Amino acid sequence: MASSSTLSFQVKDKIDLTEKETQIFERLLQVLRHFNLQTQLRVAGGWVRDKLLGKDCYDIDIALDDMLGREFCEKVNEYLSFAGEEKQGIGVIQCNPDQSKHLETARMRLFDVWIDFVNLRSENYSENSRIPTMEFGTAEQDAYRRDLTINSLFYNINTNSVEDFTGRGVTDLKSGKIVTPLPPEDTFLDDPLRVLRAIRFGARFEFVLDEKLKEAAASDKVKAAIADKISRERIGHEIDLMISGNQPVQAMTYICDLQLFWVVFCLPAKFEPAISEGCDRLVCVAFMDAASNLLQLIGCTTFNDEQRRLYLYATLFLPLREFIYVDNKAKKIPIVNYIFRNSLKLKASDAETVINLHIASERFTSLILSVAYNNHDKIVEVDEGIESLDVSVTLKQRIFAGLLLREIKGFWRVALLMSTLLYPIDFDLTEVSIDKHIELDKHRDLFSRVENTIIELGLENVWEKKPLVNGKEIMSILQLKTGGSQVGEWLQKLIKWQLASPSGTAEEFLDWMRETETHSKRAKLE
Repeated sequence: MASSSTLSFQVKDKIDLTEKETQIFERLLQVLRHFNLQTQLRVAGGWVRDKLLGKDCYDIDIALDDMLGREFCEKVNEYLSFAGEEKQGIGVIQCNPDQSKHLETARMRLFDVWIDFVNLRSENYSENSRIPTMEFGTAEQDAYRRDLTINSLFYNINTNSVEDFTGRGVTDLKSGKIVTPLPPEDTFLDDPLRVLRAIRFGARFEFVLDEKLKEAAASDKVKAAIADKISRERIGHEIDLMISGNQPVQAMTYICDLQLFWVVFCLPAKFEPAISEGCDRLVCVAFMDAASNLLQLIGCTTFNDEQRRLYLYATLFLPLREFIYVDNKAKKIPIVNYIFRNSLKLKASDAETVINLHIASERFTSLILSVAYNNHDKIVEVDEGIESLDVSVTLKQRIFAGLLLREIKGFWRVALLMSTLLYPIDFDLTEVSIDKHIELDKHRDLFSRVENTIIELGLENVWEKKPLVNGKEIMSILQLKTGGSQVGEWLQKLIKWQLASPSGTAEEFLDWMRETETHSKRAKLE
């Protein structure tokens, strides 16, 4: 990224309101005039920032200088009733410090837009808590208690003007700098979550982190505060916003640069094998960077938002895929599961999908060898269980690929794309660096060749294909009264048989099954 001295961002001199915003603000001013209120109405934070950058924003938060949000919403409804209009429901969001909601917020709908109302506030933090004592404050106090200068701007509805009480919000917006209103160490020790917010906004807008901010964020005191004062749910929420954002690699690079990777993605106390110096945070981001570039090369529309999100997580943790720890039940668990479930407190299904992607991506390398290089030695013995069929190499590919897609289902393209990062370049984790050149064109071609083969084999949605026969029919052929392992084995053979015989019928399978059983019984007698 260019140095801050060379950066210049186009920032508007004034805020241009949409027709809807004009309607909303005029209605609020009508309420003030009707009740002869001296209340100053200010739109706070992100809306002001985004409007000055010329971006659309529909998240309007209004700060009040002399009353609670709930009280003002009640005034709005009184006015609506006076004007013969329908009152609006008022939603009150109670304080929830774990969700960074330090004040009660009132919500109501005006002209089909949800508006949040909250009072201006000042904050005082106790030494061991990120939960502040809240009091009514001035607009200037409120601005300085914000996380970043670019988020401290107000738009005063009464005067139709932008207010920059820190004196540098607009300047930092123009120069593309991420700066805290107060000294960064004080800001971060008060609320360490602000470190991750600074990283997220820096990545999102491609702004430069202020040097003093970086120094404070990387300090041992702030690292300890992140670990001690922020809930893992809040850390996971911020990380998820970064991964789902427009610059996930930049966000992870910032986390690495600030020596926060293992603070955020903390590991269990004991795991194996030990992480070598080579397999560190830079390796993880190197894989994610290559994966992101590859995804852009083939086209982001290949994946939906959820597939893209888990693809980036899976590639970020790809170097950690073989590391395990022992849980309190003496069960060996991938540490990737620990990161999702304990470090980030994300969904169990996220951990399961990413682990399955790691497994499938390694298995896909065998298919790449077979399809792209006619090397069939790596294809597993897929004809096991269908010995009486004459299975060609193409059918072996179809069976192998079909079984793999049935396991990974709609994420098969994600696993395949990841697999191209593992082959043909055999990454040495002690040598890979963030700047390592990856032959992206070659990886894209490998992906396309295998993808096309899978489509040509008619396997694109193979997991949706129903079995030709059910367990009861198999039990009838085997003359069994109850099910068991034998029925399960034949159900597996059925799947392979269907993959080897795409146009086969239930009757043909049952005939083959009878014949196979007959041969098996004869062999035992001999």
